Amino acid sequence: MPQPQCSSGEGLDKRTATPDNWSMAVDPLDALNAAQRAAATHGRVVGRAVEAGPLLVIAGAGTGKTATLAHRVAHLVLAGVDPGRILLLTFSRRAAQEMTRRAERIVAGVTGRAATRLPWAGTFHSVGNRLLRLHARSVGLEPGFSVMDRGDSADLLDVVRHELGLAGRDRRFPRKDTCLAIYSHRVNTQGSLTATLSAQWPWCLPVEADLTRLFRAFVARKQAEQVLDYDDLLLYWHGLVSEPLLAQAVAERFDHLLVDEYQDTNRLQAQILHAIRPDGQGLTVVGDDAQSIYSFRAATVDNILDFPARFTPPARVVALQENYRSTQPILDAANALLREAQRRHDKALIAHRTGLARPRLVTVADDRAQADYVIESVLAAREAGVPLKRQAVLFRASHHSDLLEVELTRRNIPFVKYGGLKFLEAAHVKDLLAVLRWADNPRHRIAAFRALQLLPGMGPGFSARCLEPIAAGCGFQEALSVFVPPPAARAQWHALRTLLEHLVSPTTPWAGQVEAVRDWYRPHLERIYDGAAVRAGDLEQLVQIAGGFASRERFLTELALDPPRASGDESGPPLLDEDYLVLSTVHSAKGQEWNEVFVLNVNEGSFPSEFAAGSPTALEEERRLLYVAITRARDALHLLAPLKYYVTQQPRLGDAHVYGARSRFLTSTVLATFDCVGVGLIAEAVPPHSEAALLLPAVDVAAKVRSFWD
Repeated sequence: MPQPQCSSGEGLDKRTATPDNWSMAVDPLDALNAAQRAAATHGRVVGRAVEAGPLLVIAGAGTGKTATLAHRVAHLVLAGVDPGRILLLTFSRRAAQEMTRRAERIVAGVTGRAATRLPWAGTFHSVGNRLLRLHARSVGLEPGFSVMDRGDSADLLDVVRHELGLAGRDRRFPRKDTCLAIYSHRVNTQGSLTATLSAQWPWCLPVEADLTRLFRAFVARKQAEQVLDYDDLLLYWHGLVSEPLLAQAVAERFDHLLVDEYQDTNRLQAQILHAIRPDGQGLTVVGDDAQSIYSFRAATVDNILDFPARFTPPARVVALQENYRSTQPILDAANALLREAQRRHDKALIAHRTGLARPRLVTVADDRAQADYVIESVLAAREAGVPLKRQAVLFRASHHSDLLEVELTRRNIPFVKYGGLKFLEAAHVKDLLAVLRWADNPRHRIAAFRALQLLPGMGPGFSARCLEPIAAGCGFQEALSVFVPPPAARAQWHALRTLLEHLVSPTTPWAGQVEAVRDWYRPHLERIYDGAAVRAGDLEQLVQIAGGFASRERFLTELALDPPRASGDESGPPLLDEDYLVLSTVHSAKGQEWNEVFVLNVNEGSFPSEFAAGSPTALEEERRLLYVAITRARDALHLLAPLKYYVTQQPRLGDAHVYGARSRFLTSTVLATFDCVGVGLIAEAVPPHSEAALLLPAVDVAAKVRSFWD
C-alpha cells in the first residue's frame, strides 16, 4: 500500500512539531501531548535502569501510535537500558524497521551520536525463530530446522492429503488451502477442532475425524523433515516458555518487552507474553480495541480488553485521543459509532486539525448510480487539487468494486486495486528459493521436489527415488552421487548436483549463493516460462534483497515470515500514468490514510456482512471494521448506500432486484453526525413525509390485522 504523506520536518521548531517529525524538535518530549508523554516516560528511572509495571496504551486511530512507541524505546535507551535487552514485537518487518529508525533518530538528536540498533526488534514469528534456534535442543529440534512459507505448508498438507486417500473420495473434502486455514485457526485459538469448524467451517464438521487424522500425519511429516511453518514457530515458542526454567532463561534476556498492534494478537501470542512476564514488569503493549478486525486470522479482541485485569495491581492504562489525521466532523461520526459497541476501552478522538465539512451518507438508486457518484466526485476532487493517489474507494468484499472497475476503465481513469499476488508467490521466485531451501535442509521434501522437477523428464517418481536415501539417513552428497536421473535430465543433472554440493559446503560463503542459483536457473526459466526477461527482473531484485542478510538461514526465514512485495503487484496500465485512484478492501486499508475516502455498499449484508448476522461477536467486529473505514479519511468521507441490488443470473435486460436495508450500525445517533443526501433517485424513492402526504387520512391497519385472531 502507498505510505501516507509526511512533511519533511525541515525548519521545524517546538511549536510546529507533529507526530510525523517529533525527532526534529529541540527536546523530543516537548512535542508530545500529555498522554503521549505519560506513555513514553512510564516507569521510574533507577540508576541505568527503568522500573516499570505493565502498561496498556490505547492508541486511537491517527493519534501517533508509532511515534509514541518509538519515543518509549528512546526513553528507555536514554535512561541507560541496554538496547540489546529491549524486545520489540511488531506484525511486520517494516514496522520494526520504522520503529527502530525513529528511536535512533530521537536518541541521536539528544546525544549527537548514532544510537545502537535494536537487535531484538522484529515480528513475533521472526523473534520466535531466533529464540528457538538458541534453545532448539530443549524443544526437540535441530538448530538447522527450516521454516516453510504458507504456500509450501499448503503443498505439504496436500501431499499428505493425497497419501491418506482423502482427495479421491466420493464426498467433498476440503482443499489444501482450506485445510491449512482450519489447522492454523485451531492451533492459534487454542480451542478444539470442533469449535473451529462450528464457528468458521460448519460444512466441514462431517469430516472432522478425517481432518484430525490428516493434521496428525501433517505434524508427523513436518517433524520428520525438521521443517516448521508459521504456526509451529508460535507453538514451539509457547512450548518453550511453558517450562518454567526455560521461560526464565528467555525472560532474563530482556529488561523490557514492547508490543505493537496488541489488538491483533491471538491467544497463543498473549500466553507467550504472559509466560515471559507473568507479573507484567517491563511489559508495554500498544493497540486499539476499536481496530481489532482480524478474527479470521485467529486474533482476539479479548487480549487487549482483558489486559489490565491480568495483573495485580491492574496494568496502567493511557489513552491517546488527540487525532492528527482527520477533521472533527469525521471523528464525531467515528466516536458515535464506537460508543454503541458492547465492550470497549473508553476514548473519544479529538481532532488536532481544523475542518468543518461533515461526512456524507449518500443514498443512490443502485450500484451503477453508486459508481457514477464515486467517479464524478473523484474527478471533481482532482480538479480541486486532490490527486487521485490521495483518494481511496474502500469496500467490505473485493467483488463490491466490480462495476466501479468497469466504469473506471471505460472512462480512462487509472486505478490500483490492492490485494494481489505477493512477490514470493510468483512461480519463478519460488523455484529459485526451493533450491536454496533444499540446500539449507536436505530433508525439506517439498523444496526438494520443486527443485528436482525443474529438470526435464524429472517427474514425481524419479524425484521420490532421489530423496529415498536421504530419508533413510544417507548423507546429502552421497545420495546425490548414487542417483541415476532419467535420460531427459542427464544433461542438466550434473550442473544441479555441482551447484548443490557447492551450496552445502561449509566453506562456501553466503555472499554470492543467490547469484549462483540464479545463473544455474536462467536457462530453465527461459525454457519453462513465457516472459522470461520480465521474470528475470524479479530474480535480480531477489539478489539485491539477499545482500541485506547475514546468512542463508536468516534470508530464507525472514522471506518466509514477512515477504516483500514486488512492483509487479501494481503492474499494468495504472503505473504508466502519473496518478491513479486507490481501490482497497477495508482490511487492506488498515494503517493507511487518504484525503478523500468513499465507502461502498454501507447496507445490511455488507456492513455488517451477511455471514456475521448470527454472531454477536462477529457483529461487533463488523462495527469495528466500519470504524476503521471511517477513520482512514482526512478531509472528506462519503458512505454510499444503494437502494437496489440486482439479482445475478438473469437475462441481460432483466430487472429483478432486491432492496438494500440500511445498515444497523447507522442508528439515529450515528446518522446525526452525517449529512444525509439522495443522489439520482426517482421521485417514488423520496421519503414520504411531504405536505401532500400529511393531508391524507391515516388507517390503523395493525388493528385490522390483529382482529383476524380476536
